[in-house]
Amino acid sequence: MNKNELFDFDFVAPSPKVQIILPDGQVIEGPRRAPIGQFLKLLKDSTPAPIVGAVINSELRELTYPVEIEARVRPVTMGEADGMLIYRRSLTFLLDTAFEELFPEYTLSIDHSVASGGYYCEILGGDVLSREDLQRLEDSMNNLVERDLPFTKREVPIQEAMAYFDAKNYKEKVRLLSHRSKDYLVLYRLLDHQDYHHGYMVPSTGYLRWFKLYPTNGGFTLHFPRKGEPTDLKPLTDYPKLLSAFRQYGKWLDRLGIGNVGALNDRIKDGKIHELILTSEALHEQHVAEIAGQIAAQSDQVRIILIAGPSSSGKTTFSKRLSIQLLSHGLSPFPVEMDNFFVSRDHTPRDENGKFDFESLGALDTRQLDEKLTQLISGRQVHMPRYNFKTGQQESGDVVHLFPGQLIILEGIHGLNPQLLPTIPIEQTFRIYVSALTQLNLDYHNRISTTDTRLIRRIVRDARERGYTARDTISRWESVRRGEKANIFPYQENAAVMFNSALAYELSVLKVFAEPLLRQVPFGTAEYIEAKRLLAFLEWFLPVESDLIPDNSILREFIGGSILKEFKLWRNE
Repeated sequence: MNKNELFDFDFVAPSPKVQIILPDGQVIEGPRRAPIGQFLKLLKDSTPAPIVGAVINSELRELTYPVEIEARVRPVTMGEADGMLIYRRSLTFLLDTAFEELFPEYTLSIDHSVASGGYYCEILGGDVLSREDLQRLEDSMNNLVERDLPFTKREVPIQEAMAYFDAKNYKEKVRLLSHRSKDYLVLYRLLDHQDYHHGYMVPSTGYLRWFKLYPTNGGFTLHFPRKGEPTDLKPLTDYPKLLSAFRQYGKWLDRLGIGNVGALNDRIKDGKIHELILTSEALHEQHVAEIAGQIAAQSDQVRIILIAGPSSSGKTTFSKRLSIQLLSHGLSPFPVEMDNFFVSRDHTPRDENGKFDFESLGALDTRQLDEKLTQLISGRQVHMPRYNFKTGQQESGDVVHLFPGQLIILEGIHGLNPQLLPTIPIEQTFRIYVSALTQLNLDYHNRISTTDTRLIRRIVRDARERGYTARDTISRWESVRRGEKANIFPYQENAAVMFNSALAYELSVLKVFAEPLLRQVPFGTAEYIEAKRLLAFLEWFLPVESDLIPDNSILREFIGGSILKEFKLWRNE
């Protein structure tokens, strides 16, 4: 007997109900085409953080997404990266709507992120908001939250979107959209306010309960939670040096005549990108030279240069360019490798998963490092260690004796942590923070994440130097970010100076390298969602070929071809 004869097969109408299967095997049944958010309301009190999205059959979706077929569904909460991006993106739309209602004659600019959880914002074309004005704005936002108004979404022809923004006098949006390759745009609406956003939103204002507004150095900060504690607002710390670095970059962009990605794309389309590249690189070199000049002016007391920054900030190239500038001042920095001071493998601390935590300060023998550097700067001959990564043990290294007045240059993630060199007087050190502090945004309301820039840099470099796939790099990125948040960002304001390694044109160059790598991330993997998001982000940029990039550019550290790759300071041994 044919086993198919055991069953009756027939064409039928679709069932009015559909089932979703959760990661733990539970099944929820509900009306076909109902929004996934309605299904997931049954989990409201059983998740560690509020649900703001869902992964449906391996695709990230909004809670308004209609469930058409049986699906495997994973709730996305504010306690994870994708969920917090949805929350923050929606919060900026809420802010922009309330601001336009109260101050229609002004323009709000959402500039950059701050380490303690927030976005720094400025008012264009108007005075600084008073505390009373800021309180009115916050009250208006809270009122919209209490009313739980829906975010409605629609797809419109690109010309219709451009006409809308032109009528609102959002010229930078019109300029950006004029280069869009797709003939449509997704617009979100709240009340009478419409805008587009690079990614998904929550269904309504009622989800956006956690925020505060604080006056900050001529602007204000939109403070929001971090995903580690997604419903708790931690105290907002001051960040004057970081803000100063962002403002310097803003002045650079003004000098370049590039205020947003639309203006960058205009330059590329008009064949004027070479001038922009050369000027951007000149501004970088000018800043490196200024930092070298500051060190030279203090060379009678400064003995150690400490350089720190998060992953893919360009610290290696910056260190070499700084060394060259110091040589031009008659100063010969001596490089010390922090990695040679790792503790033995059996003493290396472990993280919460039981894995070795090499990014912890406890992974370094700070007492030995402090002693060796103290001996070096006092003029003594010192036997330095060398770390064997295969055996996990220190071995005997070089014997070093510095010239009188010779500087030590020490690069590593803990360079700004005061516990790294506890007995060396701070006046004998010069601390530099290096990061890609991107301020070239899509437009006034859609910012570019510094983290995204660094991740794309790292994907390109890892593929070229280590043979990693984009999936490999993305899978490691969250662990890298945890280490940065614990060991780097809390100490960035300890820097004497900050160097912004971002280049206004770089994402147009990185796009050419990154897109093929991102397209290879397999569908259905956890990393596919992030790869898809980055690909959608890179669509906003017109491409630039790498042969235009100078061979000493920081960008060359990631795309290859750097003349500084083999540059080494002469070691006095």
